Amino acid sequence: MISQTTTDKVIWTTSDIELLSQDEGKRYEIINGELFVTRSPHWNHQRTIDNICLELNIWSRSSNFGEARSTPGIVFSDTDNVEPDVVWISKEKLTALLDDSGHLTGAPELVIEVLSPGKLNERRDKEAKLKLYSCQGVQEYWIVSWQLKTVEVYRRENLQLKLFATLINQDELTSPLLPDFSCNITRFFI
Repeated sequence: MISQTTTDKVIWTTSDIELLSQDEGKRYEIINGELFVTRSPHWNHQRTIDNICLELNIWSRSSNFGEARSTPGIVFSDTDNVEPDVVWISKEKLTALLDDSGHLTGAPELVIEVLSPGKLNERRDKEAKLKLYSCQGVQEYWIVSWQLKTVEVYRRENLQLKLFATLINQDELTSPLLPDFSCNITRFFI
């Protein structure tokens, strides 16, 4: 049941999403009790997700440190339930955070969002999700634009995710989370 506070703001919960999940072609996420609904993404958005997952999983198979997955469910709490585009999680954290329903119940080390067109989508990824992932302990957050072919890299600094770099053109992406991982960002967009 949808709950309300004394200010009459509707607070959405995980059980509310379960009632809505029958609507194919839509994605439902809750951040701080606010419901975000998006439609199926653009073909190039999905291709970018697949390419990122491929690059991370090639490295993960050789390093044996963890794995990447596209669109996993993360249930941080009853009012914070999201479906990021890509996550990378270490084997140790995966064992500890995966519930019986196959959802993560805490922060993976790396979360990646690929921007969809529109101001509301951009606000969700660059503001609401950035705050959520920062509060939940995500170590690194990449915001990827397939339209601009850029990658914004946020890293944890003093208990917050802060913009570390914006990568463009032929820039190489590396991460202290992923020893010896290196990828030219153009590979995300081919």
